[in-house]
Amino acid sequence: MNIVLCGFMGSGKTTVGLELAKIMGRKFIDTDDMIEREQGVAIKAIFTVHGEEYFRDLEFACCKKISAMKNCVVSTGGGALTFKRNVDALKQGGRIVFLDADFDVICQRIGNTRTRPLFQDREKARALYDERRPKYLSAADYVVDGNMSARKTAIEIAEMFR
Repeated sequence: MNIVLCGFMGSGKTTVGLELAKIMGRKFIDTDDMIEREQGVAIKAIFTVHGEEYFRDLEFACCKKISAMKNCVVSTGGGALTFKRNVDALKQGGRIVFLDADFDVICQRIGNTRTRPLFQDREKARALYDERRPKYLSAADYVVDGNMSARKTAIEIAEMFR
């Protein structure tokens, strides 16, 4: 069974996921990295050239592939689990853990907003956070405190799955 991490950008999905995979001796998969590798271009370029709908279809195909894999730790893109089809696909092969981090903590972690286009405007980012949080909660099989250090969070998740 896979352990699938979801949450807002900056909630620690990749950092916690890498730590968790190390602790549990599992393979780590990042859905955004997987899509970029398969397409040979950055996600930003996919959005620019083909649009969001095309990207979301690639993301869905990625979720279906992952659902057939076993014993992986999966970090999903910030928007992936706001779509029911992705949630349904990933739940076929795993359990979803929501890293519930406060918006203020996320802002501290992200810091320099140039690398995160959605954080250019803090008010818009806050609105997106508020819109997505209930979707993460409904998708999740487990909710963990995402405000802790990555190591502490990973240890807590590992204990849940032992």
